[in-house]
Amino acid sequence: QLVESGGGLVQAGGSLRVSCAASGRTFSRNVMGWFRQGPGKEREFVASISWRGGRTYYIDSVKGRFTISRDNAKNTLYLQMNSLKPEDTAVYYCAADPEGGTKEKDFGSWGQGTQVTVSS
Repeated sequence: QLVESGGGLVQAGGSLRVSCAASGRTFSRNVMGWFRQGPGKEREFVASISWRGGRTYYIDSVKGRFTISRDNAKNTLYLQMNSLKPEDTAVYYCAADPEGGTKEKDFGSWGQGTQVTVSS
């Protein structure tokens, strides 16, 4: 089970951190990822992190602004978002999978999402 939190309304240029609390079974030894779905858009991959945290991947549009991290002791995934832009407005979902990847089909477990709105 995955539960996101931390979404909200922020002005452009601001920062926000979203979190994803997972059950131990869902979190342990799984690749964790963040996806987002903006208004009228398809869900897209944002970032992922290996289960030990040593490997991270980002889409180009968030590189240098977003940081994915995980605390395995707390079974929690984070996405720190800085220098936010209006185009970052979306529902942000966390996902888990033993293998992971960069596509929706690569992840078997999903949270319900948390809304992030960036005003201009």
